[in-house]
Amino acid sequence: MAVQSRPTVQVRDNIELNETEKKIFNRLLGTVCHFGLQNQLRVAGGWVRDKLLGKDCYDIDIALDNMLGSEFVEKVRDYLLHVGEEAQGIAVIPCNPEQSKHLETARMRICDTWIDFVNLRCEEYCENSRIPTVQKYGTAEEDAYRRDLTINSLFYNINTSSIEDFTKRGIADLKSGIIVTPLPPKSTFMDDPLRVLRAIRFGARFGFILDEELKEAASCDEVKAALSAKISRERIGTEIDLMISGNQPVQAMTYICDLKLFWVVFSLHPKYEPAVLEGCDRLCVAYLDATWNLIQLIGNSTFNDEQRRLALYTAMFLPLRKTVYKDNKAKKIPVVNYIFRDSLKRKVSDAETVINVHYAFEKFLPLISYFASNEDVLLTEVDWEREFVDVPLASKPRVLTGFLLRELKDFWRVALLMSTLVYPRNIDCTEDLLNKNFELERRRSLFKAAEDAILKLGLDKIWDVKPLVNGKDIMNVLQLKSGGPLVREWQQKILAWQLARPSATAEECLEWMRETHSKRFRME
Repeated sequence: MAVQSRPTVQVRDNIELNETEKKIFNRLLGTVCHFGLQNQLRVAGGWVRDKLLGKDCYDIDIALDNMLGSEFVEKVRDYLLHVGEEAQGIAVIPCNPEQSKHLETARMRICDTWIDFVNLRCEEYCENSRIPTVQKYGTAEEDAYRRDLTINSLFYNINTSSIEDFTKRGIADLKSGIIVTPLPPKSTFMDDPLRVLRAIRFGARFGFILDEELKEAASCDEVKAALSAKISRERIGTEIDLMISGNQPVQAMTYICDLKLFWVVFSLHPKYEPAVLEGCDRLCVAYLDATWNLIQLIGNSTFNDEQRRLALYTAMFLPLRKTVYKDNKAKKIPVVNYIFRDSLKRKVSDAETVINVHYAFEKFLPLISYFASNEDVLLTEVDWEREFVDVPLASKPRVLTGFLLRELKDFWRVALLMSTLVYPRNIDCTEDLLNKNFELERRRSLFKAAEDAILKLGLDKIWDVKPLVNGKDIMNVLQLKSGGPLVREWQQKILAWQLARPSATAEECLEWMRETHSKRFRME
């Protein structure tokens, strides 16, 4: 692993509340006073960390020292009704120890902000198990030591308006930029193996250094096995999605790769083929790295958040695009489908989009040469993969690109981006990628030349353009009583004709159809 230098972190001495936070905390303290409760109300974890770092945070978790969250939420609701305010969106999320979710969580909206309420905890375990057999109210110090990381173990005491650092190192580690667990890391990770991924995510997000003992524990076989066995794939997928959507996805995936967790997280179907080559995980991260840097160079505004997120997944899984497995009907399925739907439990549409781009992006490769050089002579070298009727040679780039964009829709720029990574097709760029020789400026120029040419052809949003002639019109011209393959064949011909003649009318298209059909009929 590469040695990282420790970052310089500016940490505030105190927490300044905004107006919304003041209103929320006043209502909580009002509840305590109204009912004569003895509760110490503390904001726990991430909110405290982010406020000390001078960042806004809307994720407020309240830790209670002698009451369940569900009980306190009922008190807050009664108090709000007493003072003439409406209580909104109350919900209770039960604990699920088998999936390492040990705490019941109550939620409600106060001042249009979601607030979570949990009790401070102290747990006892039976031998050979990390699922707690006894849970009881704990002290703030006991709870702090049960947290995942020292930087997340800080409390803000609402009653006293003070910061509490019970581990005596939360603030120090925040200032030093180090990711470390309050208790020995192996036992912390075995308690809740998802904490491994959280440590990686926070380390990448803040540019902090992972503690050496933490890295050793995270990469040990017992913790890897626990991560696979104890944590639901949905929770793993959520953490990975937060990393990919975050500000440092490459660093996060590099940590996962360095800690030998890549195939634990992105597990493959048991019977995939062909065999994955050694070092494939590092090549996946290298493609991600190149794509992330290329996006920064092209300009973030070129892609929206969803396009950028799926572009990074698409790039990372490029080395796996030809890896498949067979389903129950012996049909070959891309292994990327398994990763999204089984290993990460992400949306079906995520898998479909990435696989679609994997399939389609190579069709951009011959067009890149044409668009970048703008030489008509290159048109004769392109395998158009379609037979076009009455399409002039000069119009074929618009026709082919139009079909391709209608297939990819809003993700055509993502496919174009992938094609610039592997261009030209006949050169193996594996070593260059692994050595970070990305040739970013050359690839940016290729991308921009192709993008500009496509926009100049008037093809953006071409998938929203409706055909000039509908199926009923086609059946009338062909004198058919019902639809079928012949109608679908003509729909494709008409679309090609229309793409070649963007200003044509429906009447002109019908006239062309009649003439073409008549010639074909006479020939037959």
